[in-house]
Amino acid sequence: MILVTGGTGMVGAHLLYHLSQKNDAIRAIYRTEQKFEAVKKVFSYYTSQVDECFSKIDWRKADITDVPSMIPLFEGITHVYHCAALVSFNPEDYIEMRKINIHGTAIVANLSIDSGVQKLCYVSSIAAIGDDPKKEITDEENEWNGNENNHGYAITKYGAEMEVWRASQEGVDVVIVNPGVILGSGFWNAGSGELFSNVFNGFKFYSNGVSGFVSNQDVVKAMIGLMESDVKNQRFILVSENKSFKEVLFCIADSFEKKRPSYLVKPWQAEIFWRVEWLISKLGIRKSRMSKSSARSLNDKTYYSSEKIKKAINFNFEEIDMAIGRICKQYS
Repeated sequence: MILVTGGTGMVGAHLLYHLSQKNDAIRAIYRTEQKFEAVKKVFSYYTSQVDECFSKIDWRKADITDVPSMIPLFEGITHVYHCAALVSFNPEDYIEMRKINIHGTAIVANLSIDSGVQKLCYVSSIAAIGDDPKKEITDEENEWNGNENNHGYAITKYGAEMEVWRASQEGVDVVIVNPGVILGSGFWNAGSGELFSNVFNGFKFYSNGVSGFVSNQDVVKAMIGLMESDVKNQRFILVSENKSFKEVLFCIADSFEKKRPSYLVKPWQAEIFWRVEWLISKLGIRKSRMSKSSARSLNDKTYYSSEKIKKAINFNFEEIDMAIGRICKQYS
């Protein structure tokens, strides 16, 4: 039987649909039934038989940071897809991210070891890939450097990877995927889904920063491909293309037939904005919408290589422009 954590998130929901077409024995974790509708919405992008597909899954309510609620879920489990995570670039969420991303992964790793799980796939991030200024292209060989420029999310994803590697040393085969910015449908008010919502609603700003982008479907297909292969105890960057945020936002606008963002956010403007947001947060008016690290990343230019997974399982990525066009058609 397969266990999926984070089954009501974007990666988890799309993963569950694809797994449901291949396997009858799937168990998924959820925290609140309110998120079931989002999962069903994702399923509706693929099939009209939504309820039938949804009912194939053995849904179990649990909290990955709570050991007693997690122990029963591992009975009979042979393969684990660990997708659950808290994604935030707000420094105020750092403690909660450590709890969910590191402590929660440690629990998943420990129970995988104790239950004799055969293989564990962990969804990490390119944020956990080390930055080597001597290399023009970032790949899996880059070593983590714990410098002060690493934001809380990157630190907690790297910490979670260490827990997964520990499981590999105690008998569990593991694979780690490090996706770039994941573009996908169904979760329009969170994560990269906000890129689509914002542009649809007339977002006016863009930057020239460059990062790696990948479609949600490619992330899911790569995960399944790796889990069904003989590959083990390795990590893989998942990036279809390196693009500027300007290119991505313009493509989204064109696909929606909306006006393109027209104001370039320059580095000095981003520096002012994060400081204003910090002050607003400290005054208790609302949470900060931009941290120092996220402000500076707007104009950073980092290029990633996915050659390793292409060779390992003969994997081909979807072009980002095509993925954006498909996702925009699903927007609602």
